[in-house]
Amino acid sequence: MDEQIRKKVMEEVEKQLQSSKNTLKRSEKQSSLTEFVGTAIGDTIGLVIANVDQLLHEKMNIDKKYRSIGILGARTGAGPHIMAVDEAVKATNTEVLSIELPRDTKGGAGHGSLIILGSEDVSDARRAIEVALQTIETTMGDVYSNDAGHLEFQYTARASYAIEKAFGAPLGKSFGLICAGPAAIGVVLADAAVKAANVQVVSYSSPANGTSFSNEVILTVSGDSGAVRQAVMAARDIGISLLGTLGETPVSVTTPYI
Repeated sequence: MDEQIRKKVMEEVEKQLQSSKNTLKRSEKQSSLTEFVGTAIGDTIGLVIANVDQLLHEKMNIDKKYRSIGILGARTGAGPHIMAVDEAVKATNTEVLSIELPRDTKGGAGHGSLIILGSEDVSDARRAIEVALQTIETTMGDVYSNDAGHLEFQYTARASYAIEKAFGAPLGKSFGLICAGPAAIGVVLADAAVKAANVQVVSYSSPANGTSFSNEVILTVSGDSGAVRQAVMAARDIGISLLGTLGETPVSVTTPYI
């Protein structure tokens, strides 16, 4: 996506966010601290540390060459943040050091996130976090929710290092993520996705196996670009229908992108 198109997309997203009363609404508050980069929807905050204290650096098991770190954390969302960071590392000279998915969602069914990026120069770390914060506005587009739960769908034509680190996905190949809470719906969506197209299953996570005991199932797939997209879209249609039986029709707070 070139800069002009990205700018137009972001302007449209900002208009929708300003009128939304959803709890994922982006904070308007700012901080004068040098560590502060910005915020995004999902109670997301982006931060940098220019020179990590030597003792903390060692305890965090960070490679000595990475003097600076970028920090992306959120109360709500895991897939959108991993996908956003995946785009950030493509565009900057940074490395994904760790990805942790705490059971959170502000009391909901799923995850929050804590992602650490390393760089030799703080300007690279800051730029990576800026790119991630901007991209989250897009990757949240196919996250749908109502009072009963949430649905999360992600797609990229070329997986990079964040996706590889988080899910073990093949680098450079198309990648899709399908997630649903309550977990019962996620099981059906996983089955629907692999039946809908010729894709390879990268990972399957359930409450006791891989999702921090959150009430959700997560399937990730890889393969041909068209097949991966088809699998994700098939699961999305079914998921919206099923979650809708437990409450109002699930909605996205930004603009769907898949």
